[in-house]
Amino acid sequence: MEKLFSPWRSKYIETFSVSKSETQECVLCVAPADNDDDAHYIVTRGKHCYVIMNLFPYNSGHLMIVPFRHVPSIVDLSSEELAELMSFVQKMMRALSTTSHPAGFNLGSNVGRMAGAGIDHHVHFHVVPRWDGDTNFMPVLADTKVISEDMANILTRLRKAL
Repeated sequence: MEKLFSPWRSKYIETFSVSKSETQECVLCVAPADNDDDAHYIVTRGKHCYVIMNLFPYNSGHLMIVPFRHVPSIVDLSSEELAELMSFVQKMMRALSTTSHPAGFNLGSNVGRMAGAGIDHHVHFHVVPRWDGDTNFMPVLADTKVISEDMANILTRLRKAL
């Protein structure tokens, strides 16, 4: 079996303590409450969910669809929340296809710390555009992940596509 190592992710995951208290501020709750969508790279908002760019992206255009309600698992979402979340997944795949022309997507949610969730107390769903050859040697040899586009430019293009 081959292994895929992503050491650049450890810097992000280490920012969240394993013993993080539920009383501490949740970045996924703070971002929409701050009402500064540009500063937080919030692409769009719905009634139950919002779309935010991942500040530690796997690739250019890596998005997260997040319910406003602070719950740890997808099983805790109402039917309405889940329907809007999946509708946003579809809309954002279309918008990314229009703006960036990826060859494919990774979609998913890591529910719980043992499943790999960096933010395990507020469920969210990842949409990661993928291109042929989008991995390289930089993370392994230089401890650096190369993101080929400015996030503000991606944000602007996505908003226009919506």
